Amino acid sequence: MKLKDWLIVLFSALWIALFANYAFAPTSLSFLVWFAPWGLFYLERRYRRQYKKLFWIACLLAIVFYSVSFQWILYMTVTFGGFPLFLAIPIFFISAVFLNLWFPFFLLFYSFLVSKLRREFAFIAGFVALLGEFLTPQIFPWYWGSIVAGNIYLAQTAEYMSIYGLTFCLFVGSYLSFTLFGRSFLDTIFSLLSFSKNSKHANLSKIQWKRLKGIRYYGRELLIVLLFWVLGFSLYWKWNKVQPSEWIDTLVVQPNAPLEFRDGRSVAETMLDLMGRIERLTLQGAASHPDPVDLLVLPESGVPFFSAHKHAATTSPPLYWDRFDSLMKILANRLNANVFFNELDASYVDEKVRTRKNLRYYNSSTVYDPNGDRKTSYQKVYLLAFGEYMPFEFMYDLSPQTGRFEPGKSLDFLSIYSKSKSPQEPFTHLNFADTAKMNIDQVSEIYLPLKKPAQERAKFLPLICYEVIIPEFVRTFKESGSPDFIVNVTNDKWYGVSAETFQHGDLGRIRSIEWRKWMVRSTNSGSSFFVDHLGQVVDKEFTGQESAEFIRKKVGLVKSELTFYVLYGNVLSWLVLFLLAFYFSWIHWGGKRT
Repeated sequence: MKLKDWLIVLFSALWIALFANYAFAPTSLSFLVWFAPWGLFYLERRYRRQYKKLFWIACLLAIVFYSVSFQWILYMTVTFGGFPLFLAIPIFFISAVFLNLWFPFFLLFYSFLVSKLRREFAFIAGFVALLGEFLTPQIFPWYWGSIVAGNIYLAQTAEYMSIYGLTFCLFVGSYLSFTLFGRSFLDTIFSLLSFSKNSKHANLSKIQWKRLKGIRYYGRELLIVLLFWVLGFSLYWKWNKVQPSEWIDTLVVQPNAPLEFRDGRSVAETMLDLMGRIERLTLQGAASHPDPVDLLVLPESGVPFFSAHKHAATTSPPLYWDRFDSLMKILANRLNANVFFNELDASYVDEKVRTRKNLRYYNSSTVYDPNGDRKTSYQKVYLLAFGEYMPFEFMYDLSPQTGRFEPGKSLDFLSIYSKSKSPQEPFTHLNFADTAKMNIDQVSEIYLPLKKPAQERAKFLPLICYEVIIPEFVRTFKESGSPDFIVNVTNDKWYGVSAETFQHGDLGRIRSIEWRKWMVRSTNSGSSFFVDHLGQVVDKEFTGQESAEFIRKKVGLVKSELTFYVLYGNVLSWLVLFLLAFYFSWIHWGGKRT
């Protein structure tokens, strides 16, 4: 390509990446995303039917986009995957293309369809963008509609189409704006960049006015965008009037636990300091408000590497830590509250053959009731590649620290409990320091006088880390009915101080809209927050990154039936694709083309 072509491609790539990046969390200037696809439309128009060139341009777009918006993947590959930098860099660029195959899919298929149909470009753009999100792998996974959902009104449409419908809306609306004034605007910029003597910028206002007068020909496109806005406003108005029937006072403790000990730190000193910090933050959070705490939530890997579940598979090898178990029991009794925490669990493939080879690990989260009694657990079902398992066996030799985890089987909700909070006789509670001189049985015996019957109070949908951002996976919990709220525990420390934790949280909050349930997001090192049933961060309050702190809010229990999306999934999105495919076929083979 000539220098001018390179300038146009690189400028367009940066245009797409920067507009999309600043529209997404943490800056969340969601209106910018409506301009991001202009770069795609311009490149396709300039190199239409030059499929080989479009493919390589799309690969470059993917790398630039990945490098701007998801640069934290490189950090993750080193710290989470354990790969040395010389391997992490090529993995980063290979994954940049493979996990963004949406770009070549869009440019090639879009160019093919517009060449065949020569009309209805806006609907073709929406059709190809939506189809690409279903057919190509995604990083994280993020979708264009996820960025649009930064607008709280448009986000409400996720109740019916998840974020896929917003992808369709975005590309229809963006192409419309590109046709009316975006094309002229970019023509002017590229003319200036190439120092062309035939610069078109002098006639820009006339060209824009001429095209703007053609808006009367885009009634259907405007109607589609308008319908999304109307639906979004009406759903916001409807659900904003719905008040929770009950409140769960919830304390989230963010302990900033270590990832590993390869830097030479003392494991014993670090873990003891961590446990003391968890106790201190919990008591500070409990004392921050006169009302009693109902639920304490600790994040994924809040106490890493250990288990509080004592059984044959955790005592040999020694995963079970008596003092960990004791602290959870102490905190439950001191607060007279439920404790939901994450731990490492294990089982044998065959109970009769108890060897390390037959041992399987689980990323597990467990509820202790207000008596400190162990209740049910949830074992993570959707595991994360390169962190919890390797796609291929030989990769374990390259990254020996990567775990060999097994997926859980159960998709049941977990329960929280209540017991009498009536005034009690003076009681001297234990501290974590006391557990150095007594075992779990002795701790249980000391708290026996406080033991009272506990009744089930509410059920919640548990999600660990990555699971919260996959709408199709979360839908599988519908077989258990409608939960009272959602809890997501995660450890974003693997990604450093980056935009990842905000992007992760922003993608996850859409589940609150799809289910119309409040959500508790508890992270190890930030950012933790609460989300209401409208997908809004409660009080717009976030914890900091790489910090140890607590955040406390009341979680509303919204009594609602399963929503359309939870019941029927992506049926509306596939219906749109089917109807447009039929319409395009009719245009090509039976209709009149212009």
